[in-house]
Amino acid sequence: MDQLPQEPVESAELDSMMLTIKSFLEHLEYSLGKDKYSASRYDIYNALAYAVRDRMVERWLDTQQAYYNSDQKRVYYISMEFLMGRTLENSLINLGLYDEFKEAMTLLGYNFETIVDDEQDAGLGNGGLGRLAACFLDSMATMSIPAYGYGIRYEYGIFRQKIIDGAQVERPDNWLRYRNPWEMDRQEHLHPVKFYGRVITTTNREGRTEHNWVDTEEVMAMAYDTPIPGFRNTTVNTMRLWSAKSSREFDLKFFNEGNYIRAVEKKMLSENISKVLYPADNVIEGKELRFKQEYFLASATVHDVIYRFKKMHTDLNLLPEKVAIQLNDTHPALAIPELMRVLIDLEGLEWEAAWKITTHTFAYTNHTILPEALEKWPIWFFEQILPRHLLIIYEINNRFLEEVRQKFPGDNGKLERMSLIEESWERKVRMAHLCIVGSHSVNGVAALHSEILKTDLFRDFFAMYPERFNNKTNGITQRRWLKKSNPLLSDLISEKLGEAWITELFELQQLVPLAEDHEFVARWQEVKKANKACLASYIARHNCIKVDVDSLFDCQVKRIHEYKRQLLNVLHIITLYNRIKEDPDIDMVPRTFIFSGKAAPSYFMAKLIINLINCVGNIVNNDLDVRDRLKVVFLANYGVSLAEKIFPASDLSEQISTAGTEASGTGNMKFALNGSLTIGTLDGANIEMMEEIGRENMFIFGLTTPEVHALRTRGYNPREFYQRNPALKKVIDMISGGAFSPGNPDQFKQIADNLLNQGDYYMLLADYDSYIACQDKVSELYRDKKAWARMSIINTARMGKFSSDRTIAEYAEEIWDVKTLAVEATEQHCLHEGACLDHKGHTP
Repeated sequence: MDQLPQEPVESAELDSMMLTIKSFLEHLEYSLGKDKYSASRYDIYNALAYAVRDRMVERWLDTQQAYYNSDQKRVYYISMEFLMGRTLENSLINLGLYDEFKEAMTLLGYNFETIVDDEQDAGLGNGGLGRLAACFLDSMATMSIPAYGYGIRYEYGIFRQKIIDGAQVERPDNWLRYRNPWEMDRQEHLHPVKFYGRVITTTNREGRTEHNWVDTEEVMAMAYDTPIPGFRNTTVNTMRLWSAKSSREFDLKFFNEGNYIRAVEKKMLSENISKVLYPADNVIEGKELRFKQEYFLASATVHDVIYRFKKMHTDLNLLPEKVAIQLNDTHPALAIPELMRVLIDLEGLEWEAAWKITTHTFAYTNHTILPEALEKWPIWFFEQILPRHLLIIYEINNRFLEEVRQKFPGDNGKLERMSLIEESWERKVRMAHLCIVGSHSVNGVAALHSEILKTDLFRDFFAMYPERFNNKTNGITQRRWLKKSNPLLSDLISEKLGEAWITELFELQQLVPLAEDHEFVARWQEVKKANKACLASYIARHNCIKVDVDSLFDCQVKRIHEYKRQLLNVLHIITLYNRIKEDPDIDMVPRTFIFSGKAAPSYFMAKLIINLINCVGNIVNNDLDVRDRLKVVFLANYGVSLAEKIFPASDLSEQISTAGTEASGTGNMKFALNGSLTIGTLDGANIEMMEEIGRENMFIFGLTTPEVHALRTRGYNPREFYQRNPALKKVIDMISGGAFSPGNPDQFKQIADNLLNQGDYYMLLADYDSYIACQDKVSELYRDKKAWARMSIINTARMGKFSSDRTIAEYAEEIWDVKTLAVEATEQHCLHEGACLDHKGHTP
């Protein structure tokens, strides 16, 4: 066939461009009621977002219809967090419309980059748990897996972090202030969620025991749907978030007495359930609200899943064949007793049948081995708030413990350890145990983590159900964390390799021989320097600190927690500072230390560490002897958008948690994908990264997990390390003695006290020597710019395993038993290739 002439193609592109401009202008006028003279910057952003969303909607509807028509098994991923970041650029990239929309805005006289920067990060998450969930949604859509993400539509995020006088100060994160153009409210999807009340137990005519949960208070869960487009395909999946709405009923007694405000007051308060992510858990009201949030999400989702299932099926025994529910950590664990309640109380199934359906439907991902992070809820919470669910959990436990007795007769210790009920001074429900017993699959998120679950944390359960335990090493989506966040590097890679790596990350292996290509290495270095200049500009604007783009950018950005050991990083900074003070002319590789992350509002020690970082920075940055060889920067309000600036600019990635404490980590993967070298312990996914990248291309230090256990077993005395290491002793004495808090000498005494007198639980002092020696090797290598660049290229090239596409493929095959489903569009969706007709014959 002869090739089509070029002119029609150009005409089609022009038509598509005009459609884009027309859509933007119509939304500005008709959706927002503004013109170019009255529109604010947020109106411009919203009009553009609506225009982009229009391009997704028909694909979105086609996708949902295809799922119904195929009657294929679907995945329901329940997570208390979805840390989505900004949506506009990511959607344009996935839809293949980035260049077209950018050019359209330029033709209209707008700065596209400014519009993009006006988007607020969605306040739906805090850290790695929520960002992993977001990556998984992207991968499931890109791989055309029938899937839904379920979460809560928090009106306020965790908080906006301000640094005032060096200390963290929390401010409300009102991310919905200027509306969220990506969501669609589904007022027809309302599910009542019950709380409180009492349970009436009766026996029916057939002799069957029935439980009736009565005198409850109801909150309505209303759905808000957000489209999740796959990369350059026709699949658009759904993230459904629940918002709490008051029910229509109110207390008639108060109303009849003329007290209308009192009559509706309780109903108004019920909407607090979806107000804020992570209410303060240091007070009982905050804990109760968090508990209610978890049940609110679980109940609304279970009822929505059953509603969707019943559209096609009447036999509930088919539920596991059509539905896979993945619990992202223990937060949605109450979905297990809720499904049991629905099957037994509402659908009339016998216990055995309901339990078989439940266990074959649910799967559980564990994300932590820290005891304080394994959720346990007081029995009295259940007694007051969810009395029916407590009875169900008791029955689950009784039947489970009988199974344990039969398999391990006479082992009362095992019964106590495995019980779903913790018999301590305050009886509690162990939510992780509920998840394990109520699921057919239990997975960790890195090889080491999964082994610890089997051999330590849940060893009794592994002995009971070895077939349930498996590993699914976490991954990240390269669409967000390389193509979107690092366009300079992305373009360089695509120029050399093509674009196959965007959906098949193992293609990056072709970069390995290019690490010896002098021209490519030089261009790689230019990209890194340009990204560092961009971050340096951000630091100058927001922190008023000038940093040297030729210095080594040493980055530790993540949630602030003692086990992640930001404090060990600070000990290194002070050590370098002392070297300069002892010899002002010392030849030292310049470093810029970049920290970012939030501490939980009630986590005193984490907030104190943030304060120390800033106080150390204040001394170091202003000491004339330092002469810009050291800079310490703390970037406030860490989130996805800030991370997208930091990862491309980083030279060194700090992954220094105590071995055996980090489940996986995904920041380590994002850094390495962007060519940052890793200094880290053999913890979490660092181990598998080392296996892929090669130990010679990373900086590994510190105790291993067995060595940590051995040292704890024989008795760890941190003072021994303190006394025999003069450099370490001097650093700790400076912290304790007020060297970095001259106005308040005792300000950081508790940090030193924790290290020396409270056991140094995370073994900073034991790892200090190894860490300092490893950091010296980092400096030595950084002097050889070409060797550093070659190692940087190797890091990126060998990150193929750590795509979330690979992770999701393993979930789909080994846990969910779900297949991909290519969506066939009902009409042409490629508007960027030319105008087309919709299914009614009208031009869109």
